[in-house]
Order: sequence, then structure tokens, then C-alpha cells
Amino acid sequence: MQWEQLVWEKILWKTQGFEDNYIHPRYFLESLRKNPNFTPYTYCSLLLLTCAITQHASSIFIFLGIFWQLREGSLSPRVLLWFSIGASCFGYACWGILDSWKAPTSLIDSKNLKALKSSILVFLALMSLSPVLRTLTAATSSDSIWALSAVLFSLNILLADYSSMPTNEHGQARLSSVLSMNAAISGSVVLASRLSTDMSVFALVLCSVVGFAFFPLLRRLVQATSKIAWMSLTSVLAFSAVSLAARVSDTYMYLCGSSLVVVTFVAPAILMWAQKFKNEIRGPWDVAVPIIS
Repeated sequence: MQWEQLVWEKILWKTQGFEDNYIHPRYFLESLRKNPNFTPYTYCSLLLLTCAITQHASSIFIFLGIFWQLREGSLSPRVLLWFSIGASCFGYACWGILDSWKAPTSLIDSKNLKALKSSILVFLALMSLSPVLRTLTAATSSDSIWALSAVLFSLNILLADYSSMPTNEHGQARLSSVLSMNAAISGSVVLASRLSTDMSVFALVLCSVVGFAFFPLLRRLVQATSKIAWMSLTSVLAFSAVSLAARVSDTYMYLCGSSLVVVTFVAPAILMWAQKFKNEIRGPWDVAVPIIS
């Protein structure tokens, strides 16, 4: 009661007859703020952000469709091999064009030489390991292979880096992105071991390296460069995934199409609906944040 007879000021540098955490009841509710830092989402912005997930899911559906056609013999491994090589060259050309806007010429030349050496080493390593990979899971049942590959590709989706920045401030890839890539490559190797020829194994693993190791780098660079190219790439991948799924089975086509529709269109709408329930309360009980001009 003695405190109420004094004049209280909301300052800390002056000695007063109150405790440091005291606030006058009249000012308590006046300082109450709801959602002070909340910025409402727009459906278009959320739709643009979900394109990264849509592209990644489309890549997995495309890869699974390619594996099924190789296993059934409806796709020649040589066709897939040349397609993977052509896609790699085209993607690297696009990377060079986009990267030339941000990096000096000398640095780009150094990157080109390193990329060429790495590509040759990967190509030779996969070619030499194909006979080993084909017999890797010969003693394992197919049911176990399908379950293991499903777990690995699920980890790939959960750990993937969907941001537009491919590396951190030190130029190194994020740990979750590396783990995601390893899970996808491991799942691809497990599936490739169920193929009948070394050429099919080599073509499928090379396709997985292009799709899950090289393509995410280009995808994030496109995301950070052009929105039009970003949306166009999403449409092409989604259409390719559904078209390829239709050649496998109707069930797979419906699964692929419904998954992409839910991720791309339904999930942003649900988030838009749920944001009205956000209720962040700020008041005088929060720790003061100094503002330095």
C-alpha cells in the first residue's frame, strides 16, 4: 500500500521505492499487445514457397516411374543413360548462365574445371561399381527392399533443404541437405539392386545422382534468381511426373497427382485458414529488447 502512494515511473536508471519487476495495474493492460510481429500470409506467396516441395516430390515420383519401367523392360537403359548425360550437360549450362550473373569469370573457370573432374570421377566410379551394386541385395526379399527404399525416400523428403540458398555463409552445404542426398542415393542403390543387368543399374544410379545430387543445386539457384523460371520448372516437373506415372498404373497416377495437388494447393489453403488462430501475446512481463539506432 505504501508503494501506491509513491509516484511510479517506468524507468530503471532511477532509484524508486518499487521492485524492478513492478508495474502499475493501470498500465498493465494498456501495455498488452497481440501479435505485434505477425505478418499475414498471402496465398500467392505460400503457393510460391510450396513449389520447392512440389519439385522435390515430382523428382521422386519421376525416379520411381523410371525404375519401374526399367524393371519391366519398357525403357531401354541406354536411352536413360544418354538422357541423364544430356540432362547433366543442359543443367550445367543453365547453372553457368545463372551463376555468371553473380560470380567473376576467373572463379567460374575454376568451378568448371573442378566440376568436369568430379563428373568424370563419378561416371567412372559408377561404371566400375555397377556389377557389385546389382548383387548387393541378392539375399534380401523384395518386400524388405520396398520397405527400406520407402523409409529412405521419406527421410530424403523430410531432411531436404527447400530454401533458396544452397550453402551457408562458409560455402558449405547444410548437414540436413547432405543427409537428405545420402538417403536418396542409398534408396536408389537399393532399388537398382533389383534390376537384371549391369547397364540398367549403372543408368539408374547415374540418373539418381543427377536428380538428387546435382539437380537440387540448380533448383535452388533458379529459386533465388527468377520467379517465372521457378514456376515454369515446377509445372514441367509436375506434368512429367503425372505423365510418367500414367504409364506405370492408374493407381500410381492418382497417388502422384493427388499428392502434388495437396502439397501445392491444399496445404497453403489450410495454412491460410489456420493463421487466424495465431494469438501471440506480448506485454510488460516480457524481457525488454534494447533498440540501438
